[in-house]
Amino acid sequence: MTATKFTLPDADTPGATTDLPLIVVVLPTYNEADNLPAIVAALLALSLPNLKIIIVDDASPDGTGAIADRLVSHNPGRINVMHRQAPRGLGRAYQAGCRLALEMGAQFIIQMDADFSHNPDDVLRLLDAISDADVVIGSRYVEGGTLDREWNWWRRFLSWWANTVWTQTFLHLTVQDATSGFKCWRRAALEGINLDRIKSNGYVFQVETVYVAEQLGYRVIEIPIFFEDRRLGSSKMTFGVKLEAAWRVLEIRARHRGATRQISAASPTYTSQPHTENS
Repeated sequence: MTATKFTLPDADTPGATTDLPLIVVVLPTYNEADNLPAIVAALLALSLPNLKIIIVDDASPDGTGAIADRLVSHNPGRINVMHRQAPRGLGRAYQAGCRLALEMGAQFIIQMDADFSHNPDDVLRLLDAISDADVVIGSRYVEGGTLDREWNWWRRFLSWWANTVWTQTFLHLTVQDATSGFKCWRRAALEGINLDRIKSNGYVFQVETVYVAEQLGYRVIEIPIFFEDRRLGSSKMTFGVKLEAAWRVLEIRARHRGATRQISAASPTYTSQPHTENS
């Protein structure tokens, strides 16, 4: 596997950043009006001039979509927005955003939450680790990973049980934090798992993509992160959502028996223009 270098060249050198691999962060949003401007600013402040952001908004009633449009106008060429209508859901939002990232020619695609539960500075750590992997997961459950003290014991137990007991028992995953929403994918791995065969729409989408990646022999590694409780707004992770994710794990193993890697055609070219889409 060829090592990936993210050391930036001298900005005064003509064409210095044009040969850098394109990095695209996919941010699904629903009612994140309070968090979105700050998380976008933090990502754009990283020393990565080759980083772009796709905001995938599921018709947020709090005006998140309008804020996203304003961010596009203020950051030309750096941000794209997708305004999705029904059918909505986290899995479908990620699929739409990741497909657009591939169409843009992204070589590295990062999934993360828009509520600061994932530290934007850790994007650099994910990118460093991807030099030795196909998929890197920001993990709460490997050595060094931690959870916010604000999590109550029941939330901690459910998360631990889902990752350590439930998914391990039925899917035999080597990954310790299969439900993590903080990932960096190499382009070839994301193409290889074939998003069309990922059917989960809720939080179990994270489990299904990791399971397929492991089944297909991609190298998946985990790096420890601190998982902060969301700064503003309310969590969408209700007990009902967790229960649905648990029983849907049972479908995943049967669905992907005999899965093979998807080999795609050459990547399409992309002209760097703001993108607004209704889907």
